[in-house]
Amino acid sequence: MSEASGKTSMGMEPNVAGLLCYLAWWLTGLIFFIIEKENKFVRFHAIQSMVVFGAISIVFIILSIIMSITFNPFAFGFGLWGVFSVINWLVWVLAVVMMIILMIQAYQGKKFKLPWAGDFAEKHA
Repeated sequence: MSEASGKTSMGMEPNVAGLLCYLAWWLTGLIFFIIEKENKFVRFHAIQSMVVFGAISIVFIILSIIMSITFNPFAFGFGLWGVFSVINWLVWVLAVVMMIILMIQAYQGKKFKLPWAGDFAEKHA
């Protein structure tokens, strides 16, 4: 059974609005959180998007700093920069897969809760 019911203050179907919360990671989550005042389903997905992809954005910033510190144009071989490049790539792939899964679940009208972030979002929606 779909949990996406009721109207939204934007005149959009809740499942479509829930999907769009993840489209541009935390940015669209923030936009829908600010705009949507009525529908708890949309607010849940907006908050979950902000928490999950905000945290991932922070991880990317930290990895970028580490990669800039460990970059050595004179070093041959893999080095620390290479290790952090692989970690950065793996986090990116995981984030994109997670985004797709969350978008599909929202479009199907489900409140797919990720650990911690989903509980936080449900509490504050």
